[in-house]
Amino acid sequence: MTSTDSHWSANFMAAVLMCLTLLGIALGSAVGSTGWESWLHMWHDDVAWQIVWDIRLPRSIGAWVAGALLGLSGALAQGLFRNPLADPYLLGSASGASLGVAVALALFGGNPFATEMLVRLGLTGAAFVGAVSAVLLTLILSRGVHHTLRLLLAGVIVGVVLGALASLVTLMRPDVLQGMQGFLLGSTSFITWSSCVLMLCVLLLCTALSFVLSRVLDALTLGEATAISLGVPLPPARVALICVLALATGTAVAQTGLIAFVGLAAPHLVRSRVRTKHNGLVLLSALMGGVLLLMADVLARWLLAPQEMPVGVLTAVLGGGYLLWLMYRGQTSRGAT
Repeated sequence: MTSTDSHWSANFMAAVLMCLTLLGIALGSAVGSTGWESWLHMWHDDVAWQIVWDIRLPRSIGAWVAGALLGLSGALAQGLFRNPLADPYLLGSASGASLGVAVALALFGGNPFATEMLVRLGLTGAAFVGAVSAVLLTLILSRGVHHTLRLLLAGVIVGVVLGALASLVTLMRPDVLQGMQGFLLGSTSFITWSSCVLMLCVLLLCTALSFVLSRVLDALTLGEATAISLGVPLPPARVALICVLALATGTAVAQTGLIAFVGLAAPHLVRSRVRTKHNGLVLLSALMGGVLLLMADVLARWLLAPQEMPVGVLTAVLGGGYLLWLMYRGQTSRGAT
């Protein structure tokens, strides 16, 4: 495939993903517990307008932005660690966010003086602080970013320890179990317009920084020794990439909880159709992640309507099934050769 063909394929995929985004947002504004009636009568009914404008629309847009953040993070993680199985939670951010939410629920959940907004802001902030703190702890334990294997092992250890602490807090305070379950299963039902604006600003910042750092990822595909010989300052570049990864992941997790497989599957789906450098891969992975989470959110609202399925469960089932199919197809193709 020539560079012209690759460029055309990337542009075509971006256009298709943007069309799917608009379609998904339109469907998301129409699907819900009250069915299509609110969407059909929103111009004549104030309650229907409020349901569509204040609940469904920000939720759909927020789901797309959160998925885009996870898709971007997945592309950065896989490029940074040169591992196609790397995901945004590899450095312990998921367990850190879980611990932060568990502590916040233990402090605010049973407080009769804590308003719903205070609890919500506390949970969001605690999840973000927990995710970022876990990444910082991973960096401290690995003694910097010089050794990739040590960094990965430190991330696994931090994830296990913080996950155990979150379980301990839940065990000591059984009243927070329901709130923790909602966070662990993932949900977009609490996303508001302010959440959309915050995540969109972070997405634009992380996308711009990823474009600047994309040459570092391109050089890393040739190996660390080759990247150093090309004049790439690996230690500061790795720190910058990890900061972008932590910011994007922490922001998404703080608003939606733990969403599985979106960050892992989005770059794989892009690579299966398009060959491009990391500047294009990051952008397409963000678009793909946004479409995946948006469509999963629409399905989660529609399948059991008027009840709702946790979107994290749906992404885990679909994403896990897709990766198992990829493994089966790879084994079949190798057996045929």
